[in-house]
Amino acid sequence: MNTRDIVRVGAFGLRARPLRVFLSALGIAIGIAAMIGVVGISTSSHAELQRTLDRLGTNLLTATPGRTFSGGEAKLPERSIDMVGRIAPVESATGTGKVKAYVYRNDRIPAAENGSISVRAARLDLLDTVGGTLARGSWLNSATSRYPAAVLGAGAADRLGIGSISPDSQVWLGGQWFSVVGVLDEVALAPELDDSALVGWDIAKRHLAFDGHPTTLYVRTTDSAVTAVREVLAATVNPEAPTEVLVSRPSDALAAKGATDAAFTGLMLGLGGVALLVGGVGVANTMVISVLERRGEIGLRRALGARRGNIRTQFLAESQLLAGIGGIAGVVIGAAVTAVYAFSQGWPAVVPVWAMAGGLVATLAIGALAGLYPAVRASRLPPTEALSGA
Repeated sequence: MNTRDIVRVGAFGLRARPLRVFLSALGIAIGIAAMIGVVGISTSSHAELQRTLDRLGTNLLTATPGRTFSGGEAKLPERSIDMVGRIAPVESATGTGKVKAYVYRNDRIPAAENGSISVRAARLDLLDTVGGTLARGSWLNSATSRYPAAVLGAGAADRLGIGSISPDSQVWLGGQWFSVVGVLDEVALAPELDDSALVGWDIAKRHLAFDGHPTTLYVRTTDSAVTAVREVLAATVNPEAPTEVLVSRPSDALAAKGATDAAFTGLMLGLGGVALLVGGVGVANTMVISVLERRGEIGLRRALGARRGNIRTQFLAESQLLAGIGGIAGVVIGAAVTAVYAFSQGWPAVVPVWAMAGGLVATLAIGALAGLYPAVRASRLPPTEALSGA
């Protein structure tokens, strides 16, 4: 038989038992869809991470106080921001300072229910340096930074129930009313700002007992000098005690998150592989039953001159077609799931070609393995025995 005849005969065998074929192909489709979906969602997540890093840059460094030699909490010098700004490759340097104050929705809430919202004094150039954006309202300026005005992080606004910004939007902060002038989007490179209420540096000093010592420095450098600046940053921030300064690069945390996601993807791929194996067992079971039910057909074909190779090819073709149908359906379902999930998260939808091609190759391999034994068994049936058992 030529290739066309093999496909036609194999397809005829599948059309004779549509429900069984559907259920067997469904098992294959579920396994492939799971694998394509996992790879696609993971790839889309990594694409979004890379897009975020490209937008925000990997040239942001942070410096925070560590511990003193005696084990106490260290402090960064008041002039540390200005000193860092003098490093030649540094494009901008700014900072925030924690304030010992709490923020509430109104003045009737018990003091203990502060929602773990930090109050931080902020420099006016903070938003540009960390790559933050405003969801609503406006950022602090030279006027509002000297008066009781606050900008809330995304998480802080949710906890305080601040939705829209209006002239009446206020919070009870440090024992007095502060007008809410803006709400930030989530800040990927400075997540500590998400659960913070940010006030001006001057008002924090005058009314909130802020001592002027920054607790976090944000330093944006040229791309080519990140490593060099990182090496000298601690000594520049605190020349007298550089070991009391902790320096980090926020983009490293995002990259670590990507590595964690990759490990989770490997686990899910393993589960998808198990599902695919179960689907292959279903195909094998379908083909074995098909051989038992079609003994008369096999015997008649042998009696009419079909060789053992023809019988083997027929049943292998059936198993390959069955697995191929499930594989194609699985690729389509997996790609659709990836697209829907990625769009719902605002990510680019990315399904690697190698994953789709690999899924189809895997299904054909599973189909070949699952159909090999039934095909060999069918080809070895003597015509007289097959006809007598029909």
